[in-house]
Amino acid sequence: MPNNDFSSLNLMAESLRALDHEGYTIPTPIQQKAIPVVLQGRDLLACAQTGTGKTAAFALPVIQHLVKNPGRYTPRRVRALVVAPTRELAAQINQEFAAYSRYVELSRACVFGGIGKLPQVRALAHGVDVLTATPGRLLDLVNDRSVDLSAVEIAVFDEADRMLDMGFIRDVRKIVALLPKQRQTLLFSATMPAEIEDLARSLLRNPERIAIDPETLTVELITQRLYHVEKGDKKDLLNRLMTELQVSRAIVFSKTKHGADRIAKGLATAGITAGVIHANKGQGNRTRTMEAFRSGETRVLVATDIAARGIDVDDISHVFNYDMPTEPETYVHRIGRTARAGAAGTAISFCDTEELKLLKQIERLLKKPIPVAEGKKQGSTVSDGKKQGPSASINQGPPKNNRGRGHQMTSKRGTLSRQFSS
Repeated sequence: MPNNDFSSLNLMAESLRALDHEGYTIPTPIQQKAIPVVLQGRDLLACAQTGTGKTAAFALPVIQHLVKNPGRYTPRRVRALVVAPTRELAAQINQEFAAYSRYVELSRACVFGGIGKLPQVRALAHGVDVLTATPGRLLDLVNDRSVDLSAVEIAVFDEADRMLDMGFIRDVRKIVALLPKQRQTLLFSATMPAEIEDLARSLLRNPERIAIDPETLTVELITQRLYHVEKGDKKDLLNRLMTELQVSRAIVFSKTKHGADRIAKGLATAGITAGVIHANKGQGNRTRTMEAFRSGETRVLVATDIAARGIDVDDISHVFNYDMPTEPETYVHRIGRTARAGAAGTAISFCDTEELKLLKQIERLLKKPIPVAEGKKQGSTVSDGKKQGPSASINQGPPKNNRGRGHQMTSKRGTLSRQFSS
């Protein structure tokens, strides 16, 4: 019987100890395929959805490279660079590097906008092994001559399709122009549109290509429910479901920043305290909001899609799509915030008449219809042309034979599997 634990991937003993400390024993498919490639020093183009363990897939071999090939610290220079689209994701990646490098000496820094630059400048002054950064703040620091990218040995670009969506590709190309030609480059993306393929051709040299469930979603552990409800009735329906369903911790997604604020105010009128996170919120506010959500002080978080790939919180029982996403892949990333760590979860979507086209695009990606809540037949139309208001009945239970396998990592510390976040 083949050995399929982390020791079979030629990881150093310190990394295996760190993984054991975190309770991880069995690698996910992306880790099984990517780690050996990165350890060989090859460029990599990987297509994998959120929640499949992408961060560990590059963090573990990057740490091993830095430890096995020690270099002296040079002022403002960086040995490994990780570029991520959002502040939340950058901070999460930095935390995972800290966890996996707990038994080795490795210096880290994490830089992003929304806060003062001076502490970040000080952190980079003597040089660092690993720098995790958002594109805009990184270029600001380069322009200030606070960081030097000319000695980068490994460059990682995570969530490349999200950077494309957010308009960062030009910044990414500027960053690449500052890197040495002799380097190892890893590009991770949840989807692989033509623009990302073009970017990969310009960044990578003879890359190994890995695809884990490309452009599809493993949803066996997620109970999906759809409510056909007109825009004016969404607030009352959300408030009612928050009360009637056993919502222990939930994320509510809004398509706009102002909409997110209105949703939180509507919940407050129903006696439900909710945190709000979007681009107009200062970094200090966003950090406090996320800490309150992680600690359980606040059980509901209202967010725009800036948070869809940057939130790593266990035990999210429900995800609500208050507004249907404009891109079908975004639906995948939103609902992937639940059903993590081997647990079950529920994703509830509100669709009004104007959003039916968006619903059809999502169902086309999923290759199946989203089950309509009890009382309405399945499909992408508003039944009989009538509005389904907040009085619609609810199906609270999971579908039968809901035995999803998902991408999980078996833990020695319990019967449930714990899933690496990405």
